[in-house]
Amino acid sequence: MEKVALELRNVTKRFGQVIANDKVSLSVNKGEILAVLGENGSGKTTLMNIIS
Repeated sequence: MEKVALELRNVTKRFGQVIANDKVSLSVNKGEILAVLGENGSGKTTLMNIIS
């Protein structure tokens, strides 16, 4: 049985009219190593700032 270390559900972040993250969901289990990939301006840093 996996134990969830981190879970996000439907996270949305806006900067004025700009939507940086729209309904992002993420689940990370203990011992799991994941990468967040995307083009420049896709909201990766914003998502990591929300998590931290």
